[in-house]
Amino acid sequence: MIKSILPLSLIIALRFFGLFIVLPVLSVYAINLYGATTTLVGIVIGGYALTQMIFQVPFGVMSDKLGRKGTIITGLLLFAIGSIFCAIANDILMLMVGRFLQGAGAIGAVVTAMISDLVKEEQRPKAMATMGMFIGMSFAASMLLGPTISSFAGVPTLFYLTAVIALVSIVILVKMVPNPPKITHTYRKKAIVGDVLLNQNLIKMNITNFLQKGLMTFAFMIIPMVLINNYEWQMSDLWKVYLPAMIFGFLAMAPAAIIAEKKGKFKEILAIGIIFFAVSYLLIGLSSGTVLFIVGVVIFFIGFNMHEPIMQSLATKFAKVHQRGLVLGIFNSFGYLGTFLGGVLGGIFFEDVGLTTIVYTIAVVCILWIVLILTMPNPAKKKLMYIELNNDYRNNTHKLDTISEVDEWYINDTENVLIVKYDNEKIDEDSILNKIK
Repeated sequence: MIKSILPLSLIIALRFFGLFIVLPVLSVYAINLYGATTTLVGIVIGGYALTQMIFQVPFGVMSDKLGRKGTIITGLLLFAIGSIFCAIANDILMLMVGRFLQGAGAIGAVVTAMISDLVKEEQRPKAMATMGMFIGMSFAASMLLGPTISSFAGVPTLFYLTAVIALVSIVILVKMVPNPPKITHTYRKKAIVGDVLLNQNLIKMNITNFLQKGLMTFAFMIIPMVLINNYEWQMSDLWKVYLPAMIFGFLAMAPAAIIAEKKGKFKEILAIGIIFFAVSYLLIGLSSGTVLFIVGVVIFFIGFNMHEPIMQSLATKFAKVHQRGLVLGIFNSFGYLGTFLGGVLGGIFFEDVGLTTIVYTIAVVCILWIVLILTMPNPAKKKLMYIELNNDYRNNTHKLDTISEVDEWYINDTENVLIVKYDNEKIDEDSILNKIK
């Protein structure tokens, strides 16, 4: 598993690194370009998410028909071309085009699908956790390296660096990642869009992803602008706020994930993270000095990193296995939309309304958001068992429908494995096996 997953995790982490590394400094760079307004700067910051949302499904279809590797290479080339457009941009509109092109290389879902193709069914949770860890590390590294590199080499250098990273990723993909087999599954039901869109718990998770990503984009827009314009910092000083934010955020990640996953306290962790969002924005918007402002930024990143490792996991826990791809597609689309609108609306209101009014509004939204989350149940704990299929088991799988303690089941036809999700507090594996012998 390691030989296949590490290169793919590195590729997706490098792509996210390329997107993240410019975020800490992009707003103060873009606002000084010809034709820039805060609204257009907001579009530049969140614009990649709009095209990423639009091209996510087409790239998924393309990967199913033309193969995973070719699709990933196409996405990385688009990302590299977009990065070069950004690097050579001398006005805000060209920078915007480059950001749209960067997002058009929407390979995240394709890489996830390829990881699923390359590892055995029972190894997939660990594989996805590995990918998430790499993305987390890329986020942390970009927060520190972005301001540092741009301070002595300039922001265009960051974009050239991301183009090189995209090309290196193509080499890693070709040289180190094996061609995946075609994996097929047999499910008892088909995923219906209406069932997913009307699921009350998934509605709450989609809203949560939308708001969380929107607040993140707006934070990256205002943090450098306020520090440089209001407190007369230099771009080379920005690491002083991002470094402690990165460290404390990173330290908060593991405990939050453990409490949520092991103790089943998902909604409690989400609610605490939202409280941190509200407090952080109030400190950022109402502070009269840099100390409270930096404390607010640190608190924001603690809340964000408490959310990030559990969001996708929690969304899938409210879905049946046959719905999982559709659920994550919709869930991620809400996140991309939040990223885009967080930049656009943040730019409009920052210019027309002012930061104080915005942070009070965000605090009220956070209160309503907490109420929404607290009405959501924590998912029940379930266990998976993996059964190598023989003719007896295959012919008797319908008997699983009569076992009330079995939540769902499906077959991995490629590996000839039956996967059963069940309540291990009420029934054990031997009892299930006896039922289908």
